[in-house]
Amino acid sequence: MKKAPRGTRDILLQEAVKWQYLEEVFREMCFKYNFTEIRTPIFEESELFVRSVGEASDIIKKEMYVFKDRGGRELALRPEGTAGVTRAYLEHGLNHRAQPLKFFYFGPMFRYDRPQAGRQRQFYQMGIETFGTEDPAADVEIIKFTADLFAKLGFENLSLQINSVGCPQCRPSFQDYLRNFAREKESSLCPDCRQRMQTNPLRILDCKVLSCREAMQDAPALDSFLCPSCRESFEMVLKLLQALQIPYQVDPCLVRGLDYYTKTAFEFIFDALDTQNSLVGGGRYDHLVESCGGPYVPGVGMAAGVERILLAMEKENLWPAEDAPDGIFLAIDDPGLRGEGLLLLYQLRAQGLKAETDYLGRSLKAQMKYAHRHGFRYVVILGKEEKLHKKLKLRDLLQGEQQEVSPAELLKHFKS
Repeated sequence: MKKAPRGTRDILLQEAVKWQYLEEVFREMCFKYNFTEIRTPIFEESELFVRSVGEASDIIKKEMYVFKDRGGRELALRPEGTAGVTRAYLEHGLNHRAQPLKFFYFGPMFRYDRPQAGRQRQFYQMGIETFGTEDPAADVEIIKFTADLFAKLGFENLSLQINSVGCPQCRPSFQDYLRNFAREKESSLCPDCRQRMQTNPLRILDCKVLSCREAMQDAPALDSFLCPSCRESFEMVLKLLQALQIPYQVDPCLVRGLDYYTKTAFEFIFDALDTQNSLVGGGRYDHLVESCGGPYVPGVGMAAGVERILLAMEKENLWPAEDAPDGIFLAIDDPGLRGEGLLLLYQLRAQGLKAETDYLGRSLKAQMKYAHRHGFRYVVILGKEEKLHKKLKLRDLLQGEQQEVSPAELLKHFKS
């Protein structure tokens, strides 16, 4: 028997209901905040991710699924959502429209990594992006959206970690200083961080290896290197968070794993998930459109790991109470009445009702058992006796009541 490829999984039955609930809450929040949906291809030219995410990032070096199509083009399954949204924004000339423009997405991403709980090779992200404004209030709106989303889901034990990662003007001097500091600790660094020391020393601050964290605990903080523009922007972000009473912690080691971030960077942390405790990551990417070949267009956004949020909801027992039994099951007790039964079934559905019938030729008793097990509230019984008296039996499984009604009365009853 064939199985799903390693690092992928099927989502079905009651688990699918939980996914639908999370997506519905997310979409409802997007509507309130005036984000419009965008759907980008699952694969793009691999160069798009190399230029935007960063050639030295772990995603590009280790995790990206790259392949050539029959035309010899090098393509990649998308490892994250922002690069594709940025490409679409630029390709369709959306920078010529009135700004800012705000988008949301929900869909699968792909990274080759060791599968574990909350981190599959095919995983899902939901995210929001705002293009066309440098206003720190736009950064705060992304954070406030995320806080409101988690509040709507029922979370109480999350912490907001925030930092400024500077910009192309002030970051190079900090990188040089940090690189020199790391060289003195090189023997304590993991192999990845020794390489990052040359390519992107900021990533050393974000390493999860204990020896690296201990070696870099006295490293200089980036905030002392910020240029006036970055400092002013970050101070305004913090001031607005305070005005909105959103608690936060400034984490000088928070740098995020993607090269396109500038200025604000943040994460929402759920400690009960141990090392994989970041549910949401985001920040500002003012030069991403430029790296994709366009003009200067500032941007800010966030992406949330769907599987991790679902795991956190499971730990916190945040699922809403199960809905009361609902819907109508039409039990046909005589094969000769199949046509009349199906006509009634589709009349019920035409009224916008959830309605189902039997397709396996079960006995009436078996049909009743099926209806009960699958959460139907009502059973409508059609058999020879009902046909003779031109009546239907309507049984309320929740209240334990039964009455006889005509087909017209049945339709009128549910329409009301």
